[in-house]
Amino acid sequence: MTKKKKKKKNKKVRVYMDGCFDMMHYGHANALRQARGLGDELVVGVVSDEEIKANKGPPVMSMDERVVMVSSVKWVDEVITDAPYAINEEFMNKLFVEHKIDYIIHGDDPCLLPDGSDAYALAKKAGRYKQIKRTEGVSSTDIVGRMLLCLRDRSVGDLQTQESLQRQFGHGHSHDHDRDSSSSAGASTRISQFLPTSRRIVQFSNGKGPRPDARIVYMDGAFDLFHAGHVETLKCARELGDFLLVGIHTDQTVSGHRGAHHPIMHLHERSLSVLACRYVDEVIIGAPWVVTKDMITTFNISLVVHGTCAEVNEQKNGECDPYAAAKEMGIFTVIESPRNMTTSTIIQRILTNHEAYKKRNEKKVKSEKKYYESKTFVNGD
Repeated sequence: MTKKKKKKKNKKVRVYMDGCFDMMHYGHANALRQARGLGDELVVGVVSDEEIKANKGPPVMSMDERVVMVSSVKWVDEVITDAPYAINEEFMNKLFVEHKIDYIIHGDDPCLLPDGSDAYALAKKAGRYKQIKRTEGVSSTDIVGRMLLCLRDRSVGDLQTQESLQRQFGHGHSHDHDRDSSSSAGASTRISQFLPTSRRIVQFSNGKGPRPDARIVYMDGAFDLFHAGHVETLKCARELGDFLLVGIHTDQTVSGHRGAHHPIMHLHERSLSVLACRYVDEVIIGAPWVVTKDMITTFNISLVVHGTCAEVNEQKNGECDPYAAAKEMGIFTVIESPRNMTTSTIIQRILTNHEAYKKRNEKKVKSEKKYYESKTFVNGD
């Protein structure tokens, strides 16, 4: 009996969480963090492209891109590809028997199937369901709305279409004055409900500094709409040293170089997305545009890197090369970006297939509105 009890005590609790993880953001990462906190190992199911299309509409990201994003999250231990949108009895038994799953996890927001039934009804009936708290202030629906808002500087003909789409995607988070095409640009046109706290940053942080003899690699950027291209480039950068320090540019810096309606995601949102990446050891929240010699000395940087695939940043009058100091010191290198993918790539996908995404979000807007109207406090973080 003693041996049996000891074996049971040492058994790792394995939890399962599934999702589309399309246009993955810090809210997804925080959900995975919470899920991992309910067990010892987290297995994540990534819903197939076909299932997403049948239940929600066409995904923005491919299965390959979504798997890269989920696998890169530091709290994820295993990934199951092509997971079903609804957990049927056959798949649930497969999770329990083959994957040794103890509990199935989902957020406190309802997940309904096209027929109106609960997607997690079977798991609840089996007594193997646990709930986490939804992360306030962000959703894929919000992000698509912000992307559409950043295109106001196009022609008047395009603007009418964009305003129509904005009303579909923005679901009431934009003020009336924002619909005025003459409204001033910048952060005021994108309403974020994200309320950053120091505790959330601590939760996402590794909490460890580099060893005294560590080779510290530094890479900076906007990292807006954090995507598979970012992840794989950061992985390459991390392989060049022992500790990867990532600089996240301020909203004002990004706006100054890319246009008034950028970035799509705000500084703290972008910082959390990067912090959740397993290849990143530390971030500088609000890093300067120019990497100075003093900065290199302060952080003991051994190598400054930049990817070959990046957004075009307009150079201001009299602005110097931001990497001049690193180049003079012989510690700058360019790394080949594994993917030809940028934030603009994602925005273009939305625009190219905007009618399909408009239909996809109409139902989501209603369910999210209903959630916010009826939500109650859920204990958790």
